[in-house]
Amino acid sequence: MKTIKTRCVLVLALAGSLAPACAPIAPASRPEPPLAPAPTPQTQVQASAPTPAAPAAVPANPVVDTADVIVVTLTNPLAAGRSAETMALTLADLVKVVPGLDLKKIQVVDARGKPVLSQVVDIDGDEMPDEIVFQADFGPSESKAFRLRVAERASATEKDYRVYGRFVRERHDDFAWENDLIAHRMYGPDLETWKKDPLTSSGVDVWVKRVPKLVVNEWYMTDNYHQDHGEGADFYAVGKSRGCGGLGIWSGGKLHLSKNFTGSRVLANGPIRLVFELTYAAWGTGGLRATETKRVTLDAGARFNRFESTFKGAKTALPLAVGIAKHPGGVVEADGQAAWMRVWEPLNGGASGNLGCAIVLLPGSHTEAQQTESDHLLVTPAPRSGPLTYYVGTAWDRASPIADAAGWTKEVQFLSSRLANPVQVSLAALPGAAASSNAPSSGASSQSK
Repeated sequence: MKTIKTRCVLVLALAGSLAPACAPIAPASRPEPPLAPAPTPQTQVQASAPTPAAPAAVPANPVVDTADVIVVTLTNPLAAGRSAETMALTLADLVKVVPGLDLKKIQVVDARGKPVLSQVVDIDGDEMPDEIVFQADFGPSESKAFRLRVAERASATEKDYRVYGRFVRERHDDFAWENDLIAHRMYGPDLETWKKDPLTSSGVDVWVKRVPKLVVNEWYMTDNYHQDHGEGADFYAVGKSRGCGGLGIWSGGKLHLSKNFTGSRVLANGPIRLVFELTYAAWGTGGLRATETKRVTLDAGARFNRFESTFKGAKTALPLAVGIAKHPGGVVEADGQAAWMRVWEPLNGGASGNLGCAIVLLPGSHTEAQQTESDHLLVTPAPRSGPLTYYVGTAWDRASPIADAAGWTKEVQFLSSRLANPVQVSLAALPGAAASSNAPSSGASSQSK
C-alpha cells in the first residue's frame, strides 16, 4: 500500500489556497471548545505527520463506477472537539497517491460508505478543479476515516448551499458575501462618485444575521437592510475606518489606505466554500506603493473568514496594519504573542445588542499594537514572499451562544489554538486504485463554478 502523509494547514481557507506549514504549538492553556468552526486550510505534505488511526474497512465487492481508491485518515491533535471542520485535499497531493485521479469523478464517503457533501474547487481560475473539500466533526483527539470513490458526483441541492457572494452592481458596486452565521460587504468604484452619499473606503462592513438562510439577494432586493425585520440587519458603521479587518500600510506613524476595489472575481461559490478576489489599484507612499489582490475564503458554519492579501510593485518591505474600527463603548483586547486582537462593542448604544469583531494572524506572526483616531491596529511586516494571511470573524450576542466579551475572547483563543494545531491528514491508496481511477465513469461531469 503506497502511503503519503499530509497535514491540513489552517488557513481555511478556511482552505482555499496554500499557506505556510505550521508545526504544532501547544497552547499555554486549553480553551473551551469553539462555538462555531473556523475555515480550514489546504493540506501540505508533511514527512513528520503522526501515524494515523487504522482506516475504515473497504467494501468487499466494489463495482467499477463506485471504486474506492484512497483512504483519508484525519486526526484531531487537540484535547478539545472541533465542529464542522473543513478539510481540503489538493489534487497535487492526491495524484501522488493515485496517479491520474480526476476530481470531477470523485465522491467522498464516510466509514460506512455513505456519501458526504463535498465540493470541487478551482483556486486559480483555469476552470479545472484543484482541490476537493468536505466537512467533519471531531471529538477530543479523535481520528476518523473517509474514502474517495470513483463515481458520478451528485449535484448539490439548494438547501446544501450555505455560502454565497457576489458583485452587486445595483448598489454602486458593492461586493457582499455570507454564510449561515455571518455576512460582510466591501465597497467598489461606483460608490466613490455616488452623488447622494459618496464613500472612499477599503474597510470591511459587517451584517448581523439571526437566520441561517442566505439573505444577501433578498436584502438588496428590498433595500431596507438597516432595519431588523426578524433576520438581522446592517447596524455596523464603517465609513473611512478599517471596519472589521481592513488593512493599510503603516509608515511614518500614519496609516496609508487604498481606494475602493477596482475589480472582482468569484472562484468558488458553494455549497461549502466561497472563494473570491478583490483587486486594488496601486496605493501607498513613496517606495511603499503597491497593488493589492485580496482573496477571501469563507466556509459554511464558520465565524471566521480567511483573508490573503498579495502585494506587487513595492520597492521595499511593506509594514502592514490590520485594523478594527473604534466605536463608542467598544472594549479592545489584544495578545501580541498569539497575534490576535478582538473588540466587543454595543450596537446602536446597546439597543441592537453587542457585536464581537476579531482579527487573528498566523501562529508565529510578529505584531505591534498601534492606533489611529478611528482604528485599533495590529502592525506586522508583509511576508517576503506570498500573501499576508489573517482571519476576520464576528459574533452577535442576539444570534449566537456567545453572550459577552469573555465568551468572544475564548472563541478567538480557540481559533488561534486550532491554527497552531491543524487536523492531521494521511492518504493511502487502496489495492487496484490506479486501475479504478482511470476506468470510464458513466455520466460523470464537472461541477459548475
